[in-house]
Amino acid sequence: MSVKGKRRVTFTVKAQPKVKVSVAGTFNKWIPGEKIMTDRTGKGDYSVTMLLDKGKYEYKFLIGDKWTIDPECEEWVTNDLGSMNSLIVVK
Repeated sequence: MSVKGKRRVTFTVKAQPKVKVSVAGTFNKWIPGEKIMTDRTGKGDYSVTMLLDKGKYEYKFLIGDKWTIDPECEEWVTNDLGSMNSLIVVK
């Protein structure tokens, strides 16, 4: 689905219930508190949906105080810190 050229993208990750989880990446200048993820089930199934323009985006999840790649993502790239970022392509 698209809205004015943007695509609806949902990010999901499994984590401990009742922990603060957010997603950050090149789509929001790596600001972790900007896209807080919610656990609607109370079982640690976190998600957030956002509208993104077409393109490639690097991202990570911030679970508590730990940055982590998306375990369900099939593409990763090396970042400037020597670790990996997940990569999503929005078409």
